[in-house]
Amino acid sequence: MTVMEIAALPAVVHIREVGPRDGLQNEPVILSTAQKVKLIDLLSATGLQAIEVGAFVRPQQVPQMADTEAVFAGITRRPGVVYSAIAPNVIGARRAIAAGADVVQVFLSASESHNRSNVNMSIEQSLAQVAEMAALVHGAGKPFDAVLSVAFGCPFEGDVPVERVLDLCQRLLDLGAEQLTLGDTTGMAHPLLVQEVVRAFRARFPRQPLRLHLHSARGAGLANLLAGLQLGVDLFDSSIGGIGGCPFAPGAPGNLCTEDVVHLLHEMGINTGLNLPALMATARELERMLGHEVPGQTIKAGICKHLRDREPAL
Repeated sequence: MTVMEIAALPAVVHIREVGPRDGLQNEPVILSTAQKVKLIDLLSATGLQAIEVGAFVRPQQVPQMADTEAVFAGITRRPGVVYSAIAPNVIGARRAIAAGADVVQVFLSASESHNRSNVNMSIEQSLAQVAEMAALVHGAGKPFDAVLSVAFGCPFEGDVPVERVLDLCQRLLDLGAEQLTLGDTTGMAHPLLVQEVVRAFRARFPRQPLRLHLHSARGAGLANLLAGLQLGVDLFDSSIGGIGGCPFAPGAPGNLCTEDVVHLLHEMGINTGLNLPALMATARELERMLGHEVPGQTIKAGICKHLRDREPAL
């Protein structure tokens, strides 16, 4: 690894909100359908252009996602907002299409152990499923995006070779994925590693958009986001309140918190198009729904600009 590279930061960053799926799936409290619909409608009003509504998985595996069809049916869709869903297999893809997901997201792990833990299939078996899903989704006139999990390290196998990550990205693109997301599923990345992987990705796929899905399980989430920004990455996932994680991997809690990410970007002069006070109000409503505090820090500390604008005490 080399020293960190610092290039011109992007002027605009686009956030995909994953709280309703990746956030809630790891919560012991299962929200009602009405609560999930309210949460997504609140998020839709903040300026977000992409929201991950839920996952079409077996209810016995992820009971928090058992009502995803009903959630899709209940939300108020805003023009310009992409409402996506995760599907682990062909059955899930059919359900996602029938429910009206704008984009179907498929996922694959960069390690055999995590892939088997996640979907009980080898990587090759998953790729065969992805090929079937791609044909189904494209046949329905919808795009599919691919998420490559544990791209920066696996909790079962340790380091993941960068070449393996790139080769799997190539195979997903060959199957028709429109967008690729590299996931730091259990928070094993650090800034130098993020830049190593991003540089390698850009060298191999110079015209392919790249999204990063980072976690803060070990406190490095925002540092890793900055590392990506410094190489021009302008697509990121985050979760309202910072809730969530992967239920199929040890040590996985700690999604990047949407309000914290947006606050940092705004402080750096980077536009997100998002209403930060509205996001903070949504995070507080989520706390009331869950019955506990969320990990996010900005709703506790406040917006720096507001603090600066206060009149000095006499």
